[in-house]
Amino acid sequence: MSLLRLRDPYFNYHHRHRLHVLRTSLALTITFAVIHLFQIPHSSWALVSTLIVMGNLPHIGGVLDKGSQRLLGTLLGATWGIVLMLIPSPPPGVIPVWILISIAIATYATFTSRYGYSALMFGISLLLVAGSGNHDLSIALWRAFNVLLGTLVGMLVTILVLPQKATDVLRFLLADNLDKLARLYHAHTRASAASDIDTRALLKTTTQQLVKQRGLVDAIHSERRLRRNELDDLISLQRRMLSTVELLLETHWTTREGHDRIDAMQGLREEQHHLAKVLGTLAFQVRTGQPVDVQVGRFDLQSYAEQATTARGENGRTLFSPSGYLWLNRELARQTSELSVRLGSLRRLPSKRLRRRANRHTLISDARRLVTGNPERDNQTGIDKDDSQRS
Repeated sequence: MSLLRLRDPYFNYHHRHRLHVLRTSLALTITFAVIHLFQIPHSSWALVSTLIVMGNLPHIGGVLDKGSQRLLGTLLGATWGIVLMLIPSPPPGVIPVWILISIAIATYATFTSRYGYSALMFGISLLLVAGSGNHDLSIALWRAFNVLLGTLVGMLVTILVLPQKATDVLRFLLADNLDKLARLYHAHTRASAASDIDTRALLKTTTQQLVKQRGLVDAIHSERRLRRNELDDLISLQRRMLSTVELLLETHWTTREGHDRIDAMQGLREEQHHLAKVLGTLAFQVRTGQPVDVQVGRFDLQSYAEQATTARGENGRTLFSPSGYLWLNRELARQTSELSVRLGSLRRLPSKRLRRRANRHTLISDARRLVTGNPERDNQTGIDKDDSQRS
């Protein structure tokens, strides 16, 4: 297997769990070799720290965020513990009281600060170093050193060995969500009955991937690619688009008469299919690291206004579902346009690295794909369409 392929973001994303196991094993091996080579006392703390800092975080940003917080908390806790232990002839009970007060403050900070993990590590390090106030200073220093050593090894291995970026994970999850929305939106226009479309699995997966994107915010911020407010906007727009598509599915089949009236609207399906292609094209450009440049036309309601407002059932009662259905189509087009503008304004979202590798995978060899889009195809990049469900 070539080195270039091992640094391929598509390959790394597809095999991210296996590669993370490899990185974790390598980090533990390096830590074990260092502590045995130099005969470091109390070395088990180094191994524990290496495993904890890498944990179930397969991407750089997550480990950097967790590792930096661990380093900060360890340094502050160990320093404070050493200061307490160096107090000459303290009165009985003074050091334990200060330790309890410090840990109480740190525990409160875990609920009120983004650096809650640092606060937790501060308390743990303080207990490791000072304990009840009767520990030997050399033992305290070795324990703190081992925590720092294990943390640094975990961070360096994550950065240098087959790195997986949280920003790439976001790109692929976002692209997959857009693909699923395109497929769902396109497929519902061709259904002959409400039960023809199995929407539950697609909606559930898309919702789960939104939750995963939310969990990547701090990690992506640590990688210095996107800001938190930009990520919040992207996730919020996806959530609103998902809600709109779900309402479209329900409104389409509110009544059989309303559904028949919607199907009779000339030109509506063509506009819907065009919007589905736009969603697919957005997904393709995000996934392949290209600058997002998609023009989303305004959904024309005026041409269908008379058919919608004059819709009547067999009993002569007004049908409201066609009007609501048309408005939801326009709202989805508006949200798609807003998302396209937001993505296009993110100067650090496009990636030359992804474009180079996409070209090697022949993902962008045919320029026509950029303008045609294919909502029927959930995965134009060769990434398994069910892979996101395993993340």
